[in-house]
Amino acid sequence: MPFSAIFANFVVYLHLNMEFKLIKTAEGSAARAGEITTDHGSIPTPIFMPVGTVGAVKAVHISELSTQVKAKIILGNTYHLYLRPGMDVIAQAGGLHRFNGWNGPILTDSGGFQVFSLSSNRKLTEEGAYFRSHIDGSKHLFTPEKVVDIQRTIGSDIMMALDECPPGTSDYEYARRSLELTKRWLKRGWNHFNATQPHYGHSQAFFPIVQGCTYTDLRRDSAKFVADLGAEGNAIGGLAVGEPTEVMYEMIEVVNEILPADRPRYLMGVGTPANILEAIDRGVDMMDCVMPTRNGRNGMLFTPEGTMNMRNLKWATDFSPIWEDSECEVDRIYSRAYLRHLFAANEILAMQIASIHNLAFYLWLVREARAHIIDGTFPAWKAEMVQKLMRRL
Repeated sequence: MPFSAIFANFVVYLHLNMEFKLIKTAEGSAARAGEITTDHGSIPTPIFMPVGTVGAVKAVHISELSTQVKAKIILGNTYHLYLRPGMDVIAQAGGLHRFNGWNGPILTDSGGFQVFSLSSNRKLTEEGAYFRSHIDGSKHLFTPEKVVDIQRTIGSDIMMALDECPPGTSDYEYARRSLELTKRWLKRGWNHFNATQPHYGHSQAFFPIVQGCTYTDLRRDSAKFVADLGAEGNAIGGLAVGEPTEVMYEMIEVVNEILPADRPRYLMGVGTPANILEAIDRGVDMMDCVMPTRNGRNGMLFTPEGTMNMRNLKWATDFSPIWEDSECEVDRIYSRAYLRHLFAANEILAMQIASIHNLAFYLWLVREARAHIIDGTFPAWKAEMVQKLMRRL
């Protein structure tokens, strides 16, 4: 067999300090299996990233993220960490990795979504976004340059550009003006990133964000602008914010036709297990969402056979394991009846068990997707799996 044929499905791309290996693309699908390598470790893709907004994944210990959930990368939030504990504390700690004890890769979003959700307490200008803290009402300004500096201080392995995230129901003119502002901010943030250095001896990557609401021409324009920067990876923002699910899928397809195949693609803030598989099917490599922990704290468990509401009486005498075939020890130790009892008693442990379970399931789901991409069975497996995931047990 020719040397070139042996490596036809194994291509290595090296951009600046972050390595991305594209191992295989599924037949009959845009789904990809790959690997991102950072100074804090490697990340098999596709990957789901637990959300640790304030430097902690709610109700889950760092050790459990590694041993039970099997997380490979977690998120932090620039807005929340900037306000509390503040950059002085994080800088004195030596960055977020040393502050929270997580030794793997960390991605931080720019805080843009949080700022723009404060619709009555923020003002957008060419300079940046003025906002008032949700904690004490104090006034602050996020500029594209400042959010780069904040993320330098946090020390995340992957940082995001400041953007405006318009509502999914925005009219065309608002979405167009918003995108033009985001593009000008992006150029400033990109230039500042390239003019500054990491603080803690490990490299950092910068991901620009594609916006454009639900308008195909705006999404294409934004994707081309982002792709032309040549950043180490690219993100897709402004989806799952009120638009119909099918429109979200359409926008992912439009964007991924333009974003370069040799860089990881990150879909921000999405979503349900079915959303995850549909996004992977359309060429997305990285995803995050608060859903597994938020829904878990409210008694909703995701499983390979569908969702379970653990407050329902039907589980009261079901002494089978939460998920017998799980690699997560928590799923095998505790019964459904016991977990239902904990929720009925408002026991904090219930929220912890459910959060660990849901995160472990999400990580299992993307591992399975990756395995099926590599062995050539992804389309059929995905179609069957989505039907199961939509069921309520």
